[in-house]
Amino acid sequence: MSVLPRGSTVRRDAGLYGYERALRRVGLDPIAGVDEAGRGPCAGPLVAAAVILPEGKRGQIPELADSKLLTAKARDRCYEEIRNRALAWSVVAIEAPECDRLGMHVANLQALRRALFRLDTRASYVLTDGFSVDGLGVPGLAIWKGDRVAACIAAASVIAKVTRDRIMQQWDLEYPQYGFAVHKGYNTPEHQAALDEYGPCPQHRRRFENVRRSLRPDMGQNVTSPTGVESSR
Repeated sequence: MSVLPRGSTVRRDAGLYGYERALRRVGLDPIAGVDEAGRGPCAGPLVAAAVILPEGKRGQIPELADSKLLTAKARDRCYEEIRNRALAWSVVAIEAPECDRLGMHVANLQALRRALFRLDTRASYVLTDGFSVDGLGVPGLAIWKGDRVAACIAAASVIAKVTRDRIMQQWDLEYPQYGFAVHKGYNTPEHQAALDEYGPCPQHRRRFENVRRSLRPDMGQNVTSPTGVESSR
C-alpha cells in the first residue's frame, strides 16, 4: 500500500517517532523499519537491516538520525543503543558476486526481504525508505527520505551502515592496497587509482563499468565473508 491506514495521520511536526505513533493508534504494532547500505559502491557487500523499536521512552534512541547525517562515533553509539533497546533486529549481507548475479535492484529487494524475514518478532506493518518492496507478507508504506522521518527506518539505516563499514574494515586487512577502510568501496579517485594499478579483487562488483575496465584475467572470482553477519533477537 502507498498511504497510511484509514484513521491514522502524521503531523508535519510529529518528529522522528510520528509514523510509529500514528500506526499504533490504529492498532498496527509491532512496526518494522528496513533499510540498506552499500547500493552505490563498486566493491563490498550490500547490507540490509530490519529493526522493531519498542513503544515509549525505551524506543527513543539518543542521537538517532539518518545514518548518513551522523558521525562515525555517533553511529557507533546509536548502533549499541539500538541493539540493546530493540524488540527485534536483524542484518544480512549479499556479497559482491551475488550482487553481480542478481543485479543491484533485485539484490536490494532480496536483502530487504531477507532482513525482515530474519526478525524473531513478526511485524504487523513495515516502513521502507524511498520505494515499496513487494513480497514482505505484511502491509507497508514507502516513505520518501524515510530514514530522516521514521525512527525505525533510521535505526535500520544505522545497523546496516555500521555493519557494512566494519565488514569493509575487515576486507581492508586482506586487500590493503585498495583503501577499503577509508572509502568503504565507493568509487573515489584514490579507489579508482588503485583499481587501475592492481585490477579488481574478488570484492569488486564486475557489473560496474569502472571495474570491468580494470579487470585482469588473473584475478580470482571466489569470495567468502571474513566476518559473517550477525543477527539477534
